[in-house]
Amino acid sequence: MHILIVEDDAELAAHIRVGLHKTGHDVAVSHDGKNGLNICETGNFDLIILDRMLPSLDGIEVLTALRRSGVDAPVLMLTARGSIEDRVTGLQAGADDYLVKPFALPELLARVEALGRRSRQPDHGGISVAGSIRLDRIARKVTRGGRDIPLHPREFEILDALIRNLGRPVPRSMLLKTIWRFDFDPGTKIVESHLSRLRAKLDAGFALSAIETVRGEGYRVRGDA
Repeated sequence: MHILIVEDDAELAAHIRVGLHKTGHDVAVSHDGKNGLNICETGNFDLIILDRMLPSLDGIEVLTALRRSGVDAPVLMLTARGSIEDRVTGLQAGADDYLVKPFALPELLARVEALGRRSRQPDHGGISVAGSIRLDRIARKVTRGGRDIPLHPREFEILDALIRNLGRPVPRSMLLKTIWRFDFDPGTKIVESHLSRLRAKLDAGFALSAIETVRGEGYRVRGDA
């Protein structure tokens, strides 16, 4: 994989870079948030390792800007902060995994490989259709009414989970467990914020909302939307 490391600790960045090289990855390094953002937006990376605390722009600012600009490469966020609140903040901003410092290099390498498998693994469930929505799991593509709808990986996973349960409400707790691997309620609006962005993308130009909230039960894709 082509991987970018954005880490201001030069010694740690070099340590990670050597480990990734030894496992066959092509690696670029940046030690600054603003520079890292510029490299991310101009390069075509398969995965980004992003430190939380960076000069010029912190990791959350970098990540937020990346997701807004349409960069959907998996992001592994590194941090010295291990609280649930900090982890949730990173995940809400668009991180795909979170690793607390200090960490063992083998654990980082294992997480990198897992994220790489997740992003490129084809889903042999193929294509699903719900009303005017067509979801292609192999191409990772969504259309509504024939119009392409670019989705962030989390948004795609949420829509996929809802379509797999077409006709049945999907509880918030199930989305937390399936999408974020949370066995607990983090006490934030992480599900609601992602659903809001997903709805905005799906419903633009359509009179009928594609996803409905079923009070007390969860969320459901409308089969007639």
